[in-house]
Amino acid sequence: MSHGAGIVRTTCSSGALGPGAGAAQPGASPLEGLLDPGYPRTHAALLKVAQMVTLLIAFICVRSSLWTDYSAYSYFEVVTICDLIMILAFYLVHLFRFYRVLTCISWPLSIFGFVATFLCMASMWLSYKVSCVTQSTDAAV
Repeated sequence: MSHGAGIVRTTCSSGALGPGAGAAQPGASPLEGLLDPGYPRTHAALLKVAQMVTLLIAFICVRSSLWTDYSAYSYFEVVTICDLIMILAFYLVHLFRFYRVLTCISWPLSIFGFVATFLCMASMWLSYKVSCVTQSTDAAV
């Protein structure tokens, strides 16, 4: 028995496709439907904008402060900019409805990347908190 290759579509990418989805409607331009005008007012979009603004403020604060430890400050800069670019990319994917074209990515599973990022930040925070407590205790003795 041979099993042929099949097309696997996620619910997000196949939601816009239905019977007659490939047929052009009279008077419809090819760019119609490219921009989702309602997306910027959704809770998800507002959360992404708030995250981007917060990351930008954090980056500016670190960039304009006096550096006492170059590696710690440069690491924080890299992390904030990488997260900012990642969130901006997801914002643009949803704003311009690129998820319709990028069917090779499982968009519901991409949420795990954000969860992993949050867990890494929590791990770093706990490690930093423990090391600061240990250093301040050693300095007092």
